[in-house]
Amino acid sequence: MSTCRKTDYDPDWREKYKDMIMTAEEAVANIRPGQRIFIATGGAQPLRLIKALVDRHADLADTQVISSLTLGEAPYALKDLADYFSVNTFFISANVREMIQEGYGDYTPIAFSDIPRLFSSGRLPLDVALIQVTPPDLMGRCSLGISVDIVKSAAANAGLVIAQVSPQMPWTCGDSLVNILDLDILVPVDEPLVETAYHGFIDDVTTGAWAEDPTGVIKAIGENVASLVEDGSTIEIGIGRIPHAVAAHLREKKDLGIHTELVTDVIIPLVESGAVTGSQKSLDRGKIVTSFALGTRKLYEYVDNNPLFSFNPTEYVNDPFVIGRQNKMVAINTALEVDLTGQVCSDSLGTKFYSGIGGQHDFNEGAGRSPGGR
Repeated sequence: MSTCRKTDYDPDWREKYKDMIMTAEEAVANIRPGQRIFIATGGAQPLRLIKALVDRHADLADTQVISSLTLGEAPYALKDLADYFSVNTFFISANVREMIQEGYGDYTPIAFSDIPRLFSSGRLPLDVALIQVTPPDLMGRCSLGISVDIVKSAAANAGLVIAQVSPQMPWTCGDSLVNILDLDILVPVDEPLVETAYHGFIDDVTTGAWAEDPTGVIKAIGENVASLVEDGSTIEIGIGRIPHAVAAHLREKKDLGIHTELVTDVIIPLVESGAVTGSQKSLDRGKIVTSFALGTRKLYEYVDNNPLFSFNPTEYVNDPFVIGRQNKMVAINTALEVDLTGQVCSDSLGTKFYSGIGGQHDFNEGAGRSPGGR
């Protein structure tokens, strides 16, 4: 494992930049069998690099792919390729769930706030990181864009960092920057980011037009939960039918703040309705603090160069002690199962892991530490 990367400004970065450029195929040719490869999160998945990696599978026996939440197809997570790629994920997305449940891959149960320490301590050393960044600015800095989360730590600690450089990646504010010279190989690619739809349960996140809720149960849950959120609270809210139903009923609130692991399209109407101002936050006042964005192109364009948003690594965003410093912090999450004693299960269904811990434990603990939190 390399030492943590941190390069100061180099006035000659442009000349060095030219020598770092390769095609995706040339870049992945530097990966060896048996190595551990990290793939960036969510909408920032470097699809061209992933395709080139999978196309070279015959040369990469016993290679381990490390990931968190990923979207769309995962071409490395196929039974036919199990001799070449094994999956080890921190969050069980739909595209790897069957492989994990059938024993072809592993799930590492860990709170998101602790993952960067796994990388930096060497307990889970990374040989290669496949990430996606913006083109560099005049100072030779790139933004990690919509996925800072655990990606910044992975890039800082991997032995080899291969970055897909995309002009379609939003430039995000906060602790999202990496020096171009802290990357090893650059692969320019101009293609859309991965987007996620809302699975039909809400037709329009702006108007709150509901689709697949014929009994009105989801809408009622959202309304009831929203009634527990006081004006001036700071909220964490996830992705899914219930969190989005809650968000749809928060637009009449006043002076809400947001400190959340991820932002989705439902954040936009909360801001534009005036419900979210961040004026009452006791930490990062006036800022929407998050670690990654997951949604549609509309969301990605909304966060681009938007100083309202502060994208930071999970060791800050998900730190229970940081979360606990917010007054009236409210963690809004989904339960998969609840028993008659009130115990909640949010990572499994029956005897099988379904999603994982994610950031829920971090935010539940943090909200419990918060004065007036819940």
